[in-house]
Amino acid sequence: MRSIRPLLAATSLAAVLALTATGCGGDSGNTAAGTPSDSAAADDRPGLEIPADLADKLKEHGVDPEKWRDGEWKNWDKDTWLSSAKDFVNPVIEDLWKPERMKEAKSPAKTLSAGDISGDQDVTDPEPRPVRAEPEKTPYHQNAAPVGKVFFDSPEGAMVCSATVVKDPKNPGRSNMVWTAGHCVHAGSGGGWYRNIMFVPAYNDQGKSAEALQNARPQEIAPYGQYWADWVATSNEWISAGGPTGGDGAAFDYAVMHVTPENGGKSLEETVGAALDVDFDAPEANAIGTLGAWGYPAAPPYDGLIMHKCADSAGRLSIAPGTPTMWRIGCTMTGGSSGGGWFAAGADGETVLVSNTSIGPVTSGWLAGPRLGEGAAQLYTMMSDKFAGQ
Repeated sequence: MRSIRPLLAATSLAAVLALTATGCGGDSGNTAAGTPSDSAAADDRPGLEIPADLADKLKEHGVDPEKWRDGEWKNWDKDTWLSSAKDFVNPVIEDLWKPERMKEAKSPAKTLSAGDISGDQDVTDPEPRPVRAEPEKTPYHQNAAPVGKVFFDSPEGAMVCSATVVKDPKNPGRSNMVWTAGHCVHAGSGGGWYRNIMFVPAYNDQGKSAEALQNARPQEIAPYGQYWADWVATSNEWISAGGPTGGDGAAFDYAVMHVTPENGGKSLEETVGAALDVDFDAPEANAIGTLGAWGYPAAPPYDGLIMHKCADSAGRLSIAPGTPTMWRIGCTMTGGSSGGGWFAAGADGETVLVSNTSIGPVTSGWLAGPRLGEGAAQLYTMMSDKFAGQ
């Protein structure tokens, strides 16, 4: 790592991102990220049934499965809003996420004012200078293949976050695992699991404008298709202490999704041709050097259609006593980039995921993400074990 960090710190932004793009190429032995499959986004999918186990779980909570699919999921009454880790359900609703609905999804902004950083433990580094987010090169499937968007429904309506395809230790080369933020899947303290959670890798692959996407075909919006989450896990700390501006759960604001390939076809990793390792033992902020953040900012001045990236030297941010220090970088990305991966050069020179975007200020000058430690590693291992051999 010592031979890599000075190179990252000294090179230009373009060189840092070239390293990341190379790392995104994947080494799983599968087909490299190339031309998206037209069949992955086909419109003629057969009718989708709610699996029996999910139907039974809904019934346990007094929810009629057929009514759920017909719109009962829009009922956010606390009696039916499932919250605990064991109660996640996410039945597939065919054709819910049409291109226009995806374009209209909003960002679940987690913004802070200066007064919100009241738990500083005298370890917060000076606020970084803003780093202007740069659009990713197109097509995205060749330059940032593991990056995509998460769509979900909340009491406030259709929402959007960013996410990254990560490797699955128990299914090497065939991962269906996606890394994002906890607040992109669960509302935190006083809330519950969001609904209709779905991942689109390489969303808007050609980086087209809203005007150019008028009457767009599904393949233009979702070149590799849609991947509904069949299980999601986030930290107990986020569930119990997460809040509208992060709260005491911000340092644990991460989540792992397991998704279902469309039509029971190839795995997500095989389809996009890439997945990243996750590093749960990355160096401290003053030793890790440059971090890169990727995502789809959706709050003004952005519109959520274009993938952006930032790279900056990592600093530390402490927001609550007794919680781990977070990483912080200068970056002008706004809400919608939440959950997007933070990448660094691993010990072997390959790109690894070390964090995800969690919170930022109202002024949109910086982003902060959790340090992934033992708790995050346990969550990741649990998810891999749960779907071992599948």
